[in-house]
Amino acid sequence: MTNPLSLLEINNLVKLALRECLPDKYWVRAELSEVRTTSAGHCYVEFIEKESRNGNIIAKMRGNIWANTFRILSPYFEKETGRSFSSGLKVLVQVTVDFHEVYGPSLTVSDIDPTFTLGDMMQQRLEIIRKLKSEGLFELNKQHVFPILPRRLAIISSSTAAGYDDFINQLENNDGKYTFRTKLFPALMQGAQAESTILKAMKAIEKEISGFDAVLILRGGGATSDLNCFDSYLLAKACATFQLPIITGIGHERDESILDKVAHTRMKTPTAAAEFLISCFEEAENHIYELQEVIIGHAKQFMVNERNRLNSISMHLSHHTQKLMNRESLKVREIQHLLKTGIQNTFSHRKNRLNEWQYILKTTIQQNLTKEQNKLSMFDQIIRLSSPETMLKKGFTLTLKDGKIIRSSIQIKKGDLLTTHFADGERHSIATD
Repeated sequence: MTNPLSLLEINNLVKLALRECLPDKYWVRAELSEVRTTSAGHCYVEFIEKESRNGNIIAKMRGNIWANTFRILSPYFEKETGRSFSSGLKVLVQVTVDFHEVYGPSLTVSDIDPTFTLGDMMQQRLEIIRKLKSEGLFELNKQHVFPILPRRLAIISSSTAAGYDDFINQLENNDGKYTFRTKLFPALMQGAQAESTILKAMKAIEKEISGFDAVLILRGGGATSDLNCFDSYLLAKACATFQLPIITGIGHERDESILDKVAHTRMKTPTAAAEFLISCFEEAENHIYELQEVIIGHAKQFMVNERNRLNSISMHLSHHTQKLMNRESLKVREIQHLLKTGIQNTFSHRKNRLNEWQYILKTTIQQNLTKEQNKLSMFDQIIRLSSPETMLKKGFTLTLKDGKIIRSSIQIKKGDLLTTHFADGERHSIATD
């Protein structure tokens, strides 16, 4: 029996053998697991490989990224991928194979290729989008009819987020003085807990769903890596199937998240989301003014048409009366002729008939004239009550700029020359504020 080796001696032999067999640097594909950093700046990870069919781990090894390397690789990787160096990511790293007498084998990272991770992330995004489309969910929320006046708003955001404050400030200080009713359903808008808290907030809104017109998911600007939670399949599915239209204002412009893509309306920032809601009210108000002008125009045309019709009826009645009178005059002369010939009975019959026709004619004409005069009086009263002069006498004023009626305060700028009409005259003024 040869002399036995100590554990340290055998480990040293393994270490020397590894150095001789694997002396170079190697590019390795693996998945990150159990990533942790120390106060000294070192990063310790566990590299794993899973079987594609069932996800079982088929290989595992410790990894080290020393502080001087990690200080360079970490910001570079985050800038290129938009993701922090964290568990679950698939990476392509350049390593050397090491063996420690106490801790065993490990991989020491010297470089990383972010394009490999980007490709995997893009593949995951495309797979989620493909799945949503195959399930008929991708365009589902967009099929909701957006309310004309979205006044009752459920908001999912963080109460401390600057984007939420910007949204509320923009909404409450709109130039049109439109009023909105908002309710905040708090949630984390970044990090590992963001998905679960946003889903919880959506379930809370569902319990009060009849009290809202739309849902807003808001988050201000921030690092791209903080926005990865919005590429979640579960969150996208919940948004797509929600019973109200969802507006996102997540605050990033470089790429649309999957949540942005399935939402009813995507706005770039919370402030832009507020401006969109205000614009809905402005469009509705402008439409009302347009309808008002149309109604007034139709009313004026109707009154003109009725006046012309009354004049036509009056002329027709006058002509018809004259014609009847001429015809009856012929009959009177005929009766007079009969009287001269001594036919008294015929005279009496004709006279009675003439009186009857005169009575009927007089009564008919009087009734028609009375009826049409009543209509004319009614239309005259309507015109008089709705005329600008009458409105001015009631205390209203009419303000014009450049000969055009001012309908909103936003039409007036500092220095504009204004003309205000009163019942007893007009005054000129200059806008100072």
